[in-house]
Amino acid sequence: MIDFVLATGNRNKVAEYSELLSPLADKVRILSLKDVGVTGDVVEDGDTFEENSVIKSSVPAALGYIGVADDSGLTVDALDGAPGIYSARYAGENVTYRDNNEKLLRELEGVKDRGAKFVCVISITIPDGTLEVPEELVDRPLSAFASKRCGRSVRVIAVRGECPGVITEELRGREGFGYDPLFLYEPSGVTFAEMSHEEKNAVSHRGAAARAFLEIIKKLHL
Repeated sequence: MIDFVLATGNRNKVAEYSELLSPLADKVRILSLKDVGVTGDVVEDGDTFEENSVIKSSVPAALGYIGVADDSGLTVDALDGAPGIYSARYAGENVTYRDNNEKLLRELEGVKDRGAKFVCVISITIPDGTLEVPEELVDRPLSAFASKRCGRSVRVIAVRGECPGVITEELRGREGFGYDPLFLYEPSGVTFAEMSHEEKNAVSHRGAAARAFLEIIKKLHL
């Protein structure tokens, strides 16, 4: 049994990843940072979704564990990619989802080009000697970045999921979270907040990244 430490203290997220990897339940166990004695917040000071994901997955890797983390956000064409990596704190620190949504609507007031996309990056940071990794899967620049953060040699695999959409002019729907009430998935004609959990996962950035992550795990020598 190989332990993967998910760089979060959120039990719901641990449960989500455990469900995702259920086909490999006889080989992989998902733990949280709390399970390995790590408390406190991780400072995400990277410049990209990839870097912020790796910053988080490097926390357990620095302790010798295989670390897994994700980072996600919304990028809007007319705002040069904003809110991007600052999606969760677009309207400031300690704000609500509604605060962020209202700021986005203000920024796009009168704007016709409302194209956007959701992005999710999942990274796996693997300390040397813990798991055999096919070289073709390794992201060398991110591995160098993570090795500096960890203070030890590690290898990183990262997968990205994206979902294109359009920002609506008003909030629509009661499901989901974050920017979901403003994100229209054009093929369906509804926002993420108007979809069921299953419908959203089938087309979302997070769903795409999760499926790519599972395929990567299947290629590792577990």
